[in-house]
Amino acid sequence: MIKNELKNYLKAGYPAICVLTQETHRAEQLLPCENWQFFVWDCIQGIRKAGTTQVLDEIRDPVEAINWLSMYTDTVLIANNLHLFLDIPEVIQAIQNGVVRWKGIGCALIMISPVIQMTPEIDKLFTVINLPLPDDNELIDLQKELCTSVNVNINKRAARAAKGLTSDQAETAFAYSLITTGFCSTRVISDAKSQMIKKSGLMEFWEPADIKDVGGLDNLKAFISNRARAYEPGNEHLPRLKGIILVGIPGTGKSLASKATASILGWPLIRLDIGSLKSSLVGDSERRIREATQVINAFGEVVVWLEEIEKVFAGIKSSGELDSGTTANMFSHFLTWVQESDTSAIIMATANDISKLPPEFIRAGRFDAVFFVNLPTIQERIDIIKIMNRKYGSKIPTTYAQRLAGYSGAEIEQLAKDSLYDGVDDAFSALVPLSRVMREEIIALKDWAKNRARPANTQEDKPKDQRKIRQIPNVS
Repeated sequence: MIKNELKNYLKAGYPAICVLTQETHRAEQLLPCENWQFFVWDCIQGIRKAGTTQVLDEIRDPVEAINWLSMYTDTVLIANNLHLFLDIPEVIQAIQNGVVRWKGIGCALIMISPVIQMTPEIDKLFTVINLPLPDDNELIDLQKELCTSVNVNINKRAARAAKGLTSDQAETAFAYSLITTGFCSTRVISDAKSQMIKKSGLMEFWEPADIKDVGGLDNLKAFISNRARAYEPGNEHLPRLKGIILVGIPGTGKSLASKATASILGWPLIRLDIGSLKSSLVGDSERRIREATQVINAFGEVVVWLEEIEKVFAGIKSSGELDSGTTANMFSHFLTWVQESDTSAIIMATANDISKLPPEFIRAGRFDAVFFVNLPTIQERIDIIKIMNRKYGSKIPTTYAQRLAGYSGAEIEQLAKDSLYDGVDDAFSALVPLSRVMREEIIALKDWAKNRARPANTQEDKPKDQRKIRQIPNVS
């Protein structure tokens, strides 16, 4: 807990502390602890006692406020937005002068800031600690306070969905949900959280695909549905998914399955285009991918979809020659984040040619499984034909499934669309499947997947071997 951490720092005589948070009012409520008197300063009100609105001294100048702290003992001054004044030489000098005295009189300056933004002159003087966002219990208490006032039952699932919001954001979302729906809706909370993604400008929201629109891939669906149990109440002991890599032939439904995963879990879907995060400015690409992963961590339960990941991280070894190591640095951060980050997000990465990815990307511990998405079996082709007929109003006979052997789901969809103009037979005659155009490459991909990936499709039944009996005419 941050209060205990802060108390230990104060006991040890730490004179300057930076608390990273955007919740200045929440920090003021959580930080005060016994044996020290806490005061709050901002450049509009001046100095007041923490937890009250009564102004004790109308000191608005940051230098005077810092010097004010030196007049007391066992006192802590919480300075809001002091980081905005750290380019002023007098402020820097006041902090440098103050830390020498504060160590001996039990005082400390706590700077509340959303970012680490310090000059070299003082960055070694400050100890940085994070104020974590509200946890499940805090969000439930906040929701309970609002629901009690209007005699509505709380929704613990909505409280968990609000994880990643500040207390003010969560309170606003709960209140808006109560006004618009009459209860705390997880959907409204998710819409409120979408603002995090929109404001970042680094990712985009996508509408999850309906699982009914995914024909076949029963093994993959069962894998995800089975592990979705880890997110149900009472199953916190079960390990949670980190991510899945879908490898396969183009047009076989890898992207659609990634989008449908969000539908299975009932989570929002975010598309992260790592290639678009690259910038020509030195260090900016690395900063942007760090910001993107931080937003995902704060968002909580979400499916993150990465399309054709091999195109982003291909050529890592030659990155230093081509882009001064930018791609390699982004790759390193991404791998560390996938493996070490304590996030509820699930990564769904698709690849057409996994051989272009470095081996460290797919090793155990980073992704939970690598699935190979093959061309649809006959039963899957029947399912896809039914889905496309329903979707487009086409009239492809299910008996066409026999003739569509070697056709991908995307090609069957194209057949459905073309048949509305040209008729089924003519559309079929004009469509050349990728399995024929790139026969050698697809055979090689299938051979690679035999012992290296899980099959996403249900295996097609092979015809049983039967004894052949040849009748010989009786010539007698």
